Amino acid sequence: MVVFCALFLGAPPSIAQEVIQSASELDSPPHSIVTLAVLGALVLAGGAAYLWLRTLRAQVQARTAELAIANRQQQEEIHRREQCEARFRDLFEQNSSVMLLIEPASGAIVDANRSAVEFYGYARDELLQMSISAINTLPPEETARARERARRGECKDFEFRHRLASGEMRDVEVHLTSIGDNERPLLVSIVNDVSARRRAERELEQYRGHLEELVASRTAELMRAKLAAESANVAKSAFLANMSHELRTPMNAILGMATLLRRSAVTPAQADKLEKIDSAGKHLLAIINDVLDLSKIEAGKLLLESAPVAIGPLINDVAQLVAQAARDKGLELGIEVGAGADTFPDHLRGDPTRLQQALLNYATNAVKFTDAGRVTLRAVLLDDGEADVRVRFEVQDTGIGIAPDALARLFSAFEQADNSSTRKYGGAGLGLVITRRLAEQMGGEVGVDSTPGVGSTFWFTARLEKASAEAASAPVPVITDAEALIRQRHAGARVLIADDEALNRGVVQFFLEASGLVVDVAEDGEQALELAAANDYALILMDVQMPRLNGLDAARRLRALPGYGATPILAMTANALVEDKARCVAAGMNDFVAKPFNPDLLFACLLRWLGDKGGHDKRFAQTS
Repeated sequence: MVVFCALFLGAPPSIAQEVIQSASELDSPPHSIVTLAVLGALVLAGGAAYLWLRTLRAQVQARTAELAIANRQQQEEIHRREQCEARFRDLFEQNSSVMLLIEPASGAIVDANRSAVEFYGYARDELLQMSISAINTLPPEETARARERARRGECKDFEFRHRLASGEMRDVEVHLTSIGDNERPLLVSIVNDVSARRRAERELEQYRGHLEELVASRTAELMRAKLAAESANVAKSAFLANMSHELRTPMNAILGMATLLRRSAVTPAQADKLEKIDSAGKHLLAIINDVLDLSKIEAGKLLLESAPVAIGPLINDVAQLVAQAARDKGLELGIEVGAGADTFPDHLRGDPTRLQQALLNYATNAVKFTDAGRVTLRAVLLDDGEADVRVRFEVQDTGIGIAPDALARLFSAFEQADNSSTRKYGGAGLGLVITRRLAEQMGGEVGVDSTPGVGSTFWFTARLEKASAEAASAPVPVITDAEALIRQRHAGARVLIADDEALNRGVVQFFLEASGLVVDVAEDGEQALELAAANDYALILMDVQMPRLNGLDAARRLRALPGYGATPILAMTANALVEDKARCVAAGMNDFVAKPFNPDLLFACLLRWLGDKGGHDKRFAQTS
């Protein structure tokens, strides 16, 4: 039984054998119970010890396995780190950038790559014995602060000056990055030589001061040039105004006297001569107007008006102006306005005077250069937008045509297709360039299609504004029998003419007295004020450019006289620019008649204002 217990408790065989042997020796009756007890205790103690040893052995084996795993992981980490260090070493050593390893606290150079050795000019062993303070020109405490900031990650990029082994100073940009652990932190310093850039920047800085001086000097020059140009423009404007006055004033006398003589009892021969004087005068006036218009355009002084435009009547008016010349040559004159006048919007605004001028230039040339056949005036609606329309005006003829090599210069100043001294047709060569400039100002362009011996089609486009029926007022009609109506309705009405040119005063006075008006004359603004103070005038015709007191100042002072607050004052002047009209309006004048005056337009204007003090608005009628 003892043996069984020993084996049951899992004792080792050797122990079980000893127990059996002891049991046999003590297996006598007197000792049997004691023996069994002792043996049982021994068996139990041995089993317990055995179980403990076996547990300990299992624990040792498990820990050994854990240590083996940890050792393997540690070896793998060591290998990984060795690989990383190898890659870093390769990157560090082979990198073309200058790289240093620096100990943050002391600033000692721990390592330097090949590029650093080449850049600084020290041997590697020399560099590894140096501190970064030996290279950096900043005080050591400043470099120490920079290293500490980089270690804490507060700043990584710096600008320094480094000293090379040769003593040369270089401007560098340094990027500092913290690596390593708390046991041995390091800083990787990547150094970029920016000496050339800094040198260029310093040179640019030096030049900038000089450049600023040059700019200031040039600005002053430009300002002086601007002031000179503005002064020249003022002078040019004054010159244009003066030339307009000086050229148009004698033409007013020439054409006026020719008209007066034609109204007298003259023989057919005299009438023919007067007709030629009138024709030559109008031709000269057209050239004067062209030259002045071109000068105004080039000086930027030609301003467009905004007035009602009726396409059909405008085309008809131009046709009427060239009709006699066309009949004299046996030409057929045609008009085409789209598919009908209703194609165009009802209410358009633009500058009818300039539109007519541009189209008339084409029409006059077409009649001039066409010996047989037909001249057609045409208007076509190209675009119908929300706020405006684009209209194409054309003049087609069956004339001589134009050679291709001459087309390019047609729209240049003083150019014609034939500039030879033996050319058949006259003219200054300004009409086409004026048409081009006018079209451009009206938002359009010009062109020509021509075949020699077949004919030509000259065209230009213009943009015209759309206007509401309320905003658009009908053009003021020209009353052809205005002179007779004045004689009928206003005979005996007293009017005043203020003009410093005696001949012009005489011409106007004759026309007005012939219509039944009573006329007083003044030589300047001062005399006009004196006469106005002593008489009650139904209307005053006022020249603008006069000695002592000009017409503008005289008009302002007239408005202050008792009873003259609403008396019609009409500017009658050779200063016919748009800005001249604006100045007249500002001075208190009611209307404007340009010299040389058209008698029909003059009488129409007088008829609108006579006997209606204050009954009209202050707008200008189309009388020029």
